[in-house]
Amino acid sequence: MDLLHTITHCMAHSHDQRLVALAAVVCAVGVYATFAIARHAARAVDALRSRWALVSIVSGGCTAWATHFIVLLAYQPGIEAAFDPLITVASLACAIVGIGGGILVSMRSRRRSQQFIAGLVIGVGIAALHYIGQAAYLVRGSFAWDPVLVLLSLVVGVPVTGLGMMTLSHRRRSVRRAAPPLLLLSIAVLHFCGMAALTVSPDAAVRFPATAMSPATIAPWVAGVSIALLTLAIFGWRFDLAAKARLRLDQRRLRELADVALEGLLICTEDEVTTANQSIERLSGYAPGTLPGSFLSQLLPGVDFASMPEREEREAQLTSASGDTIPVRILRAQVALGHKIHSVIAVRDQRERLRTEARMRTLAFSDSLTGVANRGRFFDLLSIHTASRRERDQSFAVLMLDLDRFKPVNDTLGHAAGDAILQMVAERLQATLRDGDVLARLGGDEFAVLQIAADHLDSVAILAERIVQTIGGRPFIYQGQALHLGASVGFAWAPQDGNDPAELLRNADLALYAAKSDGRAIWRRYDPRFDEETQKRRRLEIGLRHAISHGELQLHYQPLVDAQTGAITSAEALVRWNHPERGLVPPIDFIRLAEETGLILPLGDWVLRTACSEAVGWPANIGVAVNLSPAQFRDPALSKVVLSALHESGLEPSRLELEITEGVLLNDEAGTLATLAELQTAGVRISMDDFGTGYSSLSYLRKFPFDKIKIDQSFVRQIPDDPESVAIIRAIITMSACLGIKTTVEGVETSEQLAFSVAEGCDTIQGYHVSRPLTAAAFHDVLDLTQTSRSDIVVDRLRSPLPA
Repeated sequence: MDLLHTITHCMAHSHDQRLVALAAVVCAVGVYATFAIARHAARAVDALRSRWALVSIVSGGCTAWATHFIVLLAYQPGIEAAFDPLITVASLACAIVGIGGGILVSMRSRRRSQQFIAGLVIGVGIAALHYIGQAAYLVRGSFAWDPVLVLLSLVVGVPVTGLGMMTLSHRRRSVRRAAPPLLLLSIAVLHFCGMAALTVSPDAAVRFPATAMSPATIAPWVAGVSIALLTLAIFGWRFDLAAKARLRLDQRRLRELADVALEGLLICTEDEVTTANQSIERLSGYAPGTLPGSFLSQLLPGVDFASMPEREEREAQLTSASGDTIPVRILRAQVALGHKIHSVIAVRDQRERLRTEARMRTLAFSDSLTGVANRGRFFDLLSIHTASRRERDQSFAVLMLDLDRFKPVNDTLGHAAGDAILQMVAERLQATLRDGDVLARLGGDEFAVLQIAADHLDSVAILAERIVQTIGGRPFIYQGQALHLGASVGFAWAPQDGNDPAELLRNADLALYAAKSDGRAIWRRYDPRFDEETQKRRRLEIGLRHAISHGELQLHYQPLVDAQTGAITSAEALVRWNHPERGLVPPIDFIRLAEETGLILPLGDWVLRTACSEAVGWPANIGVAVNLSPAQFRDPALSKVVLSALHESGLEPSRLELEITEGVLLNDEAGTLATLAELQTAGVRISMDDFGTGYSSLSYLRKFPFDKIKIDQSFVRQIPDDPESVAIIRAIITMSACLGIKTTVEGVETSEQLAFSVAEGCDTIQGYHVSRPLTAAAFHDVLDLTQTSRSDIVVDRLRSPLPA
């Protein structure tokens, strides 16, 4: 309390209060001038920047010096006083050097600790100014110093200067405004504590040096410095006004440009947001005009903008007004705005992109129809599991399944029904699997299952059987219709059946093929023998390609005879493969392969052209029948192929009969019927083969005027003993007669079957009881015989053994 009383007493009673007030005004004006000139220096470039910086430093030193010496002039010791001019100048130099050194330290780093050190350097310079300036103060007497007050002035005044510099560099404007008062306080503490520590004792014997200057002499110098500071303050004020006007104009222009941008833009000075466009306000949910003054570190936490390179995009999370986080991409660029370098942060909303990427990942790795994994995803998971299995030594299984009877249903009811059924199949299969097992749709009606942790073969077999029962055990209901499907399953058990993803898939596929070949609606495990069968099938495919291109194929002809007269009316062309090693290969061994491999198109084309060219040499009343595959009807050029074969061979179109099954009509019914109509218009006869075995045979008779229907031999085998077969054949013959369509009973192998067919009124007979298929030469011999013999003799000759 004594120290405080001493200081306040010194301030109140030992100083001229008017001059103290003047000193405070000069100090405030000088501090403003110093800061204003410093800001102007920051806005300047090149040499002007350095010059104005030097003016700012000198201004700061002069401010401290003028304040100090005005207060010294206000001091009233009660005795005559004077000033030493050299020491007075030295005190001014100390102030300028101290302030300049502090500013240099401040410019090296923006860290607070560095700014505090810079303030200490400035404080030391001001303290040196004070005490050297007091040394320049001369009186007729002697001085005594209170070391406690001297130490107090240094301990308090110098750190306060450090605090002033720290606040000056703070990111908040409200905090920065405290810097000038703190600097004023440091100067006041240093002076008044220092003056309170001084005790003057009068001594008339003391004489002033010849160079000493009286207070009246020093006052004009101090006044001149004060006026210069006032002038600088006016200049600084003008500079500030002009800079603020330019800054407002730049900010307005930038805001107008920013508001046009679709991306969010934040314009920042260090961590503080100074301008934000409407896009970022809408994105973040902040009210218009509320973002300026907020901090970048709060809006985009976790981003180190100081180390972030310019124009490099990064992922970040934007904190909205509600506290939610929004995924964004940010990009930083620096622009000069006013006298400062500002950071412009472009913020792009990534929510839609992430949603799109998620959808793309779903589409890339999932089947779009059923939602289960697709082929690529399944193979990736299988590869990962195969690699990890080697480490864990754990068995697993790959099961592949195909739907039985799906294609006819899909073709009959349409693709929308097929899609709905596939979705129901996926749901059933998913419910059958354990957690962790993977279901995938490989394409079409083919699915695959990755059974995890299948340590026992029995568990794989149980799952395969469960899948077969799940699909075939109960019907699928679509729009009130009960649709019965089945499933064939093949599986490979790792590592016994393979230890490589591709090998396991291949082996499971071979097992599936075996299940389908063995009757469908069953399951099969991979067996190494399947590889042999596959290789055999592959060799057969290669051989068939060679046969088509190298003339190893030949046609045999099975006659059709008139039911009433026994005369030959036509013959059905049946392809045979004269294999160089296996001999004559029947169609059942290679037609299915040809359909599966696409060879049916060149094969069918060869059969059609060969049959037409050979039939030209027969009598004009003998026709030739050629079977067409569904695959051939998928060729839009079928009509042109048929007409071309007729034209090249010279065969009359009315002598060509094309036999189709209901399967031809199931796929693209409208297009198929149009093709048939075009061929019929050209004179070609059309017959439906295997009549009575399909889903909609009767409806097709109404839609297209077939020339003939061939009653399937599955009914013929049971007659005349089976009443149902008898009734069906009798009904078909009667119906055909009413519709004006001829009928052929095929597969007649006994005299009883022949007698029944003739008695019921069918038009033509075909079967082994009449004749087996004959070579082209043998059939030609038979035709020659018809020209000279009765029909019954011909029939007897046909039944007798003939060269194959």
